[in-house]
This record gives sequence, C-alpha cells and structure tokens, in this order.
Amino acid sequence: MSRILVIGESCTDEFIYCKAARLAPDYPVPVLQIQNKVTNPGMAANVFRNIQSRVSDTQLITNENWTSILKTRYVHEATNHMFLRVDSNDEVKSVKFEDLTLNHELIVISDYNKGYLTEENIEKICKNHPNVFLDTKKVLGTWANRAKVIKINDYEFAASKPFLTNVLSERIIHTRGGHGCDFQGRNYPVNKVEIKDTSGAGDSFMAALVSTFLETQDIEKSIKAANAAASKVVRSRGVGVI
Repeated sequence: MSRILVIGESCTDEFIYCKAARLAPDYPVPVLQIQNKVTNPGMAANVFRNIQSRVSDTQLITNENWTSILKTRYVHEATNHMFLRVDSNDEVKSVKFEDLTLNHELIVISDYNKGYLTEENIEKICKNHPNVFLDTKKVLGTWANRAKVIKINDYEFAASKPFLTNVLSERIIHTRGGHGCDFQGRNYPVNKVEIKDTSGAGDSFMAALVSTFLETQDIEKSIKAANAAASKVVRSRGVGVI
C-alpha cells in the first residue's frame, strides 16, 4: 500500500505559446501565430506528480477520461501574457468509493468541484482516516469538519467565509499569494519574487505541504516548505514540478 493517496479529478493542461504581430483588420483582436505547445497532466494529476517527485510511493485515484478534458491556454510567448483559456469536455461523473481502502499514511483530496467528488464522498473519507489534507473549490460546510487540514486560496476563502465555524477555521490554511498564508491566526510570509506564471502554484504548495508533513509531522515546517515550493514554481512559466 502506498504511503500517500491522492484522490480527485484530473485534466490535461495545454499551453499554446504564440506571437501576436498584428491586430485583425475587421475586429480589434490580436492575430495569434502558434509557436509552440506544451502539455502536462493537470489538476489532481499535477498534485500527484509533484508529490511523487518527493515521495515515490504515492498513488492516484482519478477520473478515467482525464486525458480528454482539456484546459487550453493561449499565451504570448515573449511576455507570458495569457490571451485566452478554453476548457473542453469539462464533464466528470461522480463516484461512490464504496470499496476504497484507506491503509495509507496520508490522503490528499484534490477537489476541483467538477463533479467527481461529492460532499458525501469527502465527508466519508475524512471520517475514516485521521490524516486527510483537503484542497477544495467547494464552499465549505460541516461535511469538511473531519479533515485534518483544509487548503483554500483567497477566492475560495471569501466564498466560504460566511459559513465558517470555529472547527473549520482551525483547520484552514488560507493561501494569499505574495502575502504568504494564514493558519490558526498566524501569517507565514514569503519572500518577494518575480512572478512569471501562477499556474499550478497551489498544486506545488499542497505537494510540499503533505510530503514535508509525512516526514516531520510538523505543520509549521510543512507550511514553510510549501511556501518555498510555491515561490519557486511561480518564477517559471507553465506548470512545473517541485
């Protein structure tokens, strides 16, 4: 049995790098000339490959159709400015996990709220395992009470804030970009760096968080390692591996 189990929906990330030499004559939009395309596993699969780079004994449970679900970004090659993002085949069927074995040291739930994981799924997993690290796009509720740690960003925190209880608040790591992150009333700052691309930064944060916690059982050290990993990833374009 693997040491870490990652559960969640995945996709394929596409970065199409372009030149924009002129505007279209009929509409004021740039005419893109494709120069290069880069693809990589995205969402839960990106969390998985980041964790696996540090803890090889890691398993992924995800939707079977992930390779056909595309997040396509059209990016200016010279400046890394994103012109457009197009999501294709963005449908994932929910699963029940009736026979899921949870003999892992730590479980990561990477929930992008595309339909793969229901609140009931997540609640059941958290009730049956003491070390569940949850990253979710859902608005939080009592179904998340049994998670050990809940990582959410600024946008997700604002959406969930009216519904937060003391129990949930004690479990939340609130990531705040260049302002670091907050946990249990304390801010963990980050050094200022030149940001080229924030794509996948949250995935790398979670990967460093759980892999460090598995090694140290120290949440403070884990948060600092996660901040450092995210700060490193945003200095390169595209989605990277820590």
